[in-house]
Amino acid sequence: MKILHCCLAAFYIDNYSYQENILPRMHKKQGHEVKIVASTETFIDNSYLGYTSPGSYFTEDNIPIVRLPYKKYFPQIIMRKLRMYNKLEKEILAFKPEIIFIHDCQFIDIRIIAKYAKKNPSVKIFVDCHTDFSNSAKNWVSLNILHKIVYKYCAQIIEPFTNKFYGVLPARVNFLIETYGLPKEKVELLVLGAEDDKVNEAKNFELRNKIREKYGIHKNDFLIMTGGKIDYNKPETLKLMKAIKQSEIKKLKLIVFGSVASEYKTEMLKLLDNQVHFIGWIDSKETYKYFNAADLVVFPGLHSVFWEQVVGLGKPCLFRYIKGFTHVDLGGNCDFLYENTIEELIEKISLIAKNPEVFDKMKHEAESKGIANFSYNKIAEKSISNE
Repeated sequence: MKILHCCLAAFYIDNYSYQENILPRMHKKQGHEVKIVASTETFIDNSYLGYTSPGSYFTEDNIPIVRLPYKKYFPQIIMRKLRMYNKLEKEILAFKPEIIFIHDCQFIDIRIIAKYAKKNPSVKIFVDCHTDFSNSAKNWVSLNILHKIVYKYCAQIIEPFTNKFYGVLPARVNFLIETYGLPKEKVELLVLGAEDDKVNEAKNFELRNKIREKYGIHKNDFLIMTGGKIDYNKPETLKLMKAIKQSEIKKLKLIVFGSVASEYKTEMLKLLDNQVHFIGWIDSKETYKYFNAADLVVFPGLHSVFWEQVVGLGKPCLFRYIKGFTHVDLGGNCDFLYENTIEELIEKISLIAKNPEVFDKMKHEAESKGIANFSYNKIAEKSISNE
């Protein structure tokens, strides 16, 4: 079928492993004709949000994408917040989609999609949500003006034509229902996941050993890994680094990858030695391979797409406990950090690393349940199904 992916409520970042990149890729692999319309918002230098030029090109998966310019009724700062675009209707009419998958509904021009759906009642529409109270609606204006009035209007406009709304986390299912007033029977969980091909590629014993040897990780070492940004949203990685250094277990090793905000670089560099490694930014194509080299993966900070990726890779994990984010717990594959202190990190890592029976049970549950439940192939199929 012809599937149009609309990434107009926020950023679209080329060559990343966000859901906006992976679902179109999976749909194309499953035989559909796919196109993407997106905003010009993106990452600049892999570090901060900015804007690129409007235009048309092909993604790394050879999927056509059109980045639409914002309208010019008002100053650009207003149009970027309301998310009103030129040429959206033209692109929809030219492609004639049979399915429209909308990645977040918080853009005024969703009414153009509603107009198309009204004239074409056979079109199927699916809408997901990446918004919750941990990343949005943090002040009175954002909650009561933007979300409860402007963006609620957007959700209500498209609701009559929508087959299913998806929250990608339990917290986001609740956000759709409670903040936008959507009917419960139309909203369900559609988890993020791991790409099947990359999981299979990463499950290579020789590759695992090669990565470990590269950083001096010996056969009997217990390797912990974490990845992502170290910034004001996720400074807790520094606690993890300190916990490893303070632990009495000498076989513990830690590899950290990602980017570091300038205000944290000095402190982070002081924590590095032959036990704690920082290896910088890794291409998204390589993250699966690196995570698979670990014995245990720890995420002491806020949620990122790496959470589901690692569960889908079948790795034992420690996650920061956040209400509405416990969908990664499949019954024994992981544990949670409730206090998220250095002391708790030491205690929980020590329990797993020092007790083979504890670790082996986590590993078994992770491998037997994670890969099956977080397969992006299955997720992509579900995402455009009415079942």
